[in-house]
Amino acid sequence: MNDAARYQRQILLPGIGIKGQQLLQDAKVLVIGAGGLGCPALQYLVAAGVGTIGIVDGDTVDITNLHRQILYGNADLHHQKALVAKEKLLQLNPGCTINAYPYFIDPSNAFDLASRYDIVLDGSDNFGTRYMINDICVLLRKPLVYGSIYRFEGQVAVFNYLLPDGTYSAQYRDLFPEPPAENTIPNCAEAGVLGVLPGIIGSMQANEVIKLIIKTGKPLINQLLTYNALTNESYNLAFDYTLTGKKGVPSNRAAFEDTLYDIACSNNRPLNIVSVDAAVFDTMINNENIQIIDVRETGELPLVNQFNHVQIPLSIWNEHLVNREQDILLFCQSGVRSKKAANAIASHIVNKTIFNLEGGINAWLAYKSNHI
Repeated sequence: MNDAARYQRQILLPGIGIKGQQLLQDAKVLVIGAGGLGCPALQYLVAAGVGTIGIVDGDTVDITNLHRQILYGNADLHHQKALVAKEKLLQLNPGCTINAYPYFIDPSNAFDLASRYDIVLDGSDNFGTRYMINDICVLLRKPLVYGSIYRFEGQVAVFNYLLPDGTYSAQYRDLFPEPPAENTIPNCAEAGVLGVLPGIIGSMQANEVIKLIIKTGKPLINQLLTYNALTNESYNLAFDYTLTGKKGVPSNRAAFEDTLYDIACSNNRPLNIVSVDAAVFDTMINNENIQIIDVRETGELPLVNQFNHVQIPLSIWNEHLVNREQDILLFCQSGVRSKKAANAIASHIVNKTIFNLEGGINAWLAYKSNHI
């Protein structure tokens, strides 16, 4: 194990030592959401020496994030969270391998993402995504560390953990069989959230991940921890569950990918549209999970042959020509027409993220000329 001095205070602890630190180094953790919960969880997992971490988030940094997502600052506004987080976390611990996925998880990419990691940490902010993450973890037999926040209160639990008798602990659907009715629970934008609360809950999630990796302590298995920031009270709700197999979970990958999870858009994007600048666009053009579309007219200059893409001119735009199995990345000359195309298809393809290149292909070419 390299860099033992960095982890000296941790290695001294009973139950960790060199062996536990090596387990952390060998572990692979997927963090879904680099927001209020994901930021503190990522910081502590990286600081602890978890060897490989994946960050999935298609959002950009918004001014309303900064009171609680303290991994980011003013200079990061409008930049992709996953990419900013990766850069800053590598400054914290360059010995970690950090994979940034600057797009949203959905049924079409969840299998490939989650299968690469040992443990999944859910930092999402809506019920549709939580059920989807639970289902993929059940199907792939991955432990899931769950967290959620609401105003002054937060929850943490560990789901789908392999028990000594070969069975699995409760899953999310055992505790919450059905999602709440639409509009019955306000989101953070409507109800508000105390800025320090996600820091507390996200740190608890990181703690559960570390315990699972080094196999020490008592993880929150078959119990739900609830914490109230106003009173500093916490309590654990132990719950029974019936071993009925994959209750409520799609039976296989094909069924999972066909499931229409009601995945709400982020509070900061009323539609499933994300604007990206030239630097972010440059990191996305080789992503096989994204369909890149040029909405300019045929023959329009400058010609683009630096990356694979299809051309669907805005003048003959038809959303049925778009590959609905992938996220979508649109560009034009200056960003105006691609924005119109994004708005045109956002309501038709609601379970995919539509990226729009700000400044158009001219902005990207200018960026490339300065980064040769």
